[in-house]
Amino acid sequence: MSIRVLVVGCGNMGKSHAKAYKNIDGFEICGIVSRGDSKSALNDELGGGYDLYSDYDEALANSNANAVCISTYPDTHEEFAIKAFEAGCHVFLEKPVAPTVDGCERVVAAARKAGKKLVVGYILRHHPSWVEFIKLAKTMGKPLVMRMNLNQQSNGRMWDVHKNLMNSMSPIVDCGVHYVDVMCQMTEAKPIRVSGIGARLSDELVPGMYNYGQLQVTFDDGSVGWYEAGWGPMASTKAFFVKDVWGPKGSVTITAQNASGEDQSDNVDAHTKTEMLRVHSSEIDSDNNFVNEDKWLSTEDEPDHDGLCQREQEFFLNAIVNDVDLTAHNDDAINSLKIVLAADESFKTGKTIELN
Repeated sequence: MSIRVLVVGCGNMGKSHAKAYKNIDGFEICGIVSRGDSKSALNDELGGGYDLYSDYDEALANSNANAVCISTYPDTHEEFAIKAFEAGCHVFLEKPVAPTVDGCERVVAAARKAGKKLVVGYILRHHPSWVEFIKLAKTMGKPLVMRMNLNQQSNGRMWDVHKNLMNSMSPIVDCGVHYVDVMCQMTEAKPIRVSGIGARLSDELVPGMYNYGQLQVTFDDGSVGWYEAGWGPMASTKAFFVKDVWGPKGSVTITAQNASGEDQSDNVDAHTKTEMLRVHSSEIDSDNNFVNEDKWLSTEDEPDHDGLCQREQEFFLNAIVNDVDLTAHNDDAINSLKIVLAADESFKTGKTIELN
């Protein structure tokens, strides 16, 4: 019997998830929900024939769904997810789970109370190249230095999308959960301290919001990491894509020479590309010359954005069908949100935040 899934939100992520549901045996789309015309466009792209809804509550009541995929703006995530659990549905929820830690914890609690699965859209966890990146990082010794960013020079429709996202959260919160989650996997250590800086570079933003930010996080094993994110028509496309990790034994770098080109900052498909991993050994001889040449590991066969979304949905299906314990998965989602929201608090208060 197929899992009947209600697709809520038809932007970049919702569209890719819907394609995955159509392609995977075991899922059946039972409805598509959006407030605007995007649901009709997605319906046509999928071949037509799906029930379309403008109201989420109506869709949840009438679609006879077993699962709900939520890819809407973050300020709706908590409400939509909890309603889905109360209706007896499993939930695939795009990151971040909620705009607040308390909201995230309420969503996780609702999933556990309902006995249903909550899978959070941490797409990099399903990316074979990023899995290898994390694995190699763990061979570099401790402490680790982790440097990551993803800035986007947004224009046209994407500037409207980014401004809508910033109605509820800053770029370092919205995108940062991905990369902070990677740092936590690399160190397997407890985050203890977070600081953040930011700047408001546009008067088009809601009061108090900023469209550039950077966070710094310290772990209890001495590891440190920074993450930078900025959106807007003023953003530079130089060095917008930095992903590397250093340790006493060397470093690992995602090179992505094509995806990090200056015309790629607003290309969603480019954001998950790695292309090559460069592995450097710090071993030196008595004259301080390197003993080993750098290794270049090709990742040319890595899946594209739609392929990664399909892997996420295969994980979701397996979790439902085989009753996979997602406790650690959900706890990790709470943990990464705590870090990025601490950076947001640090920016607003000017103080370093100590984590419990």
